[in-house]
Amino acid sequence: MKFRHVPVLLQETIDSLNIKENGTYVDCTLGGGGHSREILKSLSKDGKLIGIDEDISAIDAAKENLKEFKNVTYIHGNFYYIKEILDELKIDGVDGILMDLGVSSYQIDNPDRGFSYMKDAPLDMRMDRENSLSAYDVVNKYDRERLYRVLRDYGEEKFANRIADSIVRERRKNKISTTFQLVDVIKRAVPLRFQRNGHPAKRTFQGIRIEVNRELEILDRALEDCVGKLKPGGRISVIDFHSLEDRIVKLKFRKLENPCTCPPSFPVCVCNKKPVVKIINKKPIVPSEDEKKKNPRSKSSKLRTAEKI
Repeated sequence: MKFRHVPVLLQETIDSLNIKENGTYVDCTLGGGGHSREILKSLSKDGKLIGIDEDISAIDAAKENLKEFKNVTYIHGNFYYIKEILDELKIDGVDGILMDLGVSSYQIDNPDRGFSYMKDAPLDMRMDRENSLSAYDVVNKYDRERLYRVLRDYGEEKFANRIADSIVRERRKNKISTTFQLVDVIKRAVPLRFQRNGHPAKRTFQGIRIEVNRELEILDRALEDCVGKLKPGGRISVIDFHSLEDRIVKLKFRKLENPCTCPPSFPVCVCNKKPVVKIINKKPIVPSEDEKKKNPRSKSSKLRTAEKI
């Protein structure tokens, strides 16, 4: 299957990075190279791009899609290790970093990957297929309480209790090994009147995917490490797709912009913690109505940018 992914907020993202033609940039979520292509078009031959992705299919697709550019370094890995990756490349500082979080259209549409509740496939959901933990393991091996917490905390699923109970009952009879089997279990657990507004499996699949790929745990540390690798004036732009991610990005940027830990009653700061970044857009940038119509998967996306001081 051909790797196809339409980059969201494309021009807005490129503008947010304030690209310098001789600069060094990192695309932490390379995908098929849609955003990277536009970054590279803004760079001179002396500029550099480092493209990171944990999905080897994405790396292979990007190499093909960006083959006319000679100033790209491809890294098969997770942006959780961005500090180690840049240290190994002997790069002390970069001028911009991009993160486009979430699942690519290729991963959703590929029936073998198990990300979609609309296609029948083995329960997988691993972005890096070399990882040992899969959706099958979460669904069939987690105890009831741990499964409930995944659905509640990561899926923000109001029927997490009922769905967890339903999964546990079903797997006692037969292992749940495919996406459609899981969807059937969820549908039986969610009251019919609540199935009219959106697919009843959406939040459960989100929660399991986040657990399998450690998405929120990885994001929190990586944001700080990314900012640590920016040169003064360098920018980090993050595109996120759901409230859990957005909350982490928003709060991390705020903390880095105002790190003071002094009590509000203190007349002056005595902790001596200085701002690390300046937030560029106080409110997130969202897609235009035209983009939402052309690419419905962009609907929930938000772009936040901060600049290193």
